[in-house]
Amino acid sequence: MQAVILAAGYGTRLRPYTDLRPKPLFPVLNQPLLHRLLGQARACDCAPMVVNCHHLADQVEAALAPWPETLLQREPVILGTGGSLRLALDRLDNDPLLVMNGDLYHEIDLEQVYHRHLLSKNDVTLALHDHPRFNTVGIEGDRVRSFGAEATELLAFTGIQVVDPEVIERIPPNRFHHIIDLYRELALSGRIGFCRVDGARWRDIGTPADYLDLHRELLAEQTGWLIDPSARIGNNAVLEGWGCVGAGAVIGQGACLRDAVVWDGAEVVAGSVLAGRIVTGRPEIDGAFGPASKGRP
Repeated sequence: MQAVILAAGYGTRLRPYTDLRPKPLFPVLNQPLLHRLLGQARACDCAPMVVNCHHLADQVEAALAPWPETLLQREPVILGTGGSLRLALDRLDNDPLLVMNGDLYHEIDLEQVYHRHLLSKNDVTLALHDHPRFNTVGIEGDRVRSFGAEATELLAFTGIQVVDPEVIERIPPNRFHHIIDLYRELALSGRIGFCRVDGARWRDIGTPADYLDLHRELLAEQTGWLIDPSARIGNNAVLEGWGCVGAGAVIGQGACLRDAVVWDGAEVVAGSVLAGRIVTGRPEIDGAFGPASKGRP
């Protein structure tokens, strides 16, 4: 079992936060999302593992230092999903390839999806579930029939798939390619199957609201606030609701936070009052969606 994690995109819906770090490196419960995805792939004994990058590529490379077995694919230009997989092909074995988008939080059983692919002998197997906000994949029986078109039954693509290398070989090398164009052709001939993963936790962090909502959901199952041992909390600081405080972060004296995610290394100025915020430590960004209120949040 081998894997590629796609981590090259700009994350435009998460700007200005993605001007500071690429979306796959956003911390979730104080852990970079990419590290969680790599851990899930490693738990399935995936080898080799490839991570592609473009936007803020130096940060992605640095984040892979604790994962020396992982292969880095730096792309000088954006190649799209298909182009990135085509570029990675020469570094991979001639076996089906597990592909994960790098901006997902999920608890999907990857081995289940992989083995479903092997047993079905599909060219491509998509992990699908019923998620009305994103339901755009048309299915019929056990086949994927359309993408973004009307169909009797629609499901949502999770960003997790297994692809045979022969499919990837059909993609033109060294150029941008959106793999959905190829998949539309394969779907018409009934060569794409799917594995339903309904019930497994899955969240897209495509917007600031989505990112914060994921933390609300996860922290509701814990103690409310997750604070890294190296963070410093000032005297009389108040933490209400739920939130995370990352490594090396500083919460100033008398600050009041509610429902917030404080990134590693960020500093919250003494006396600040912040609610429903991603706190990066950069005032020009942290205040981009309106100034902190002067009363309690």
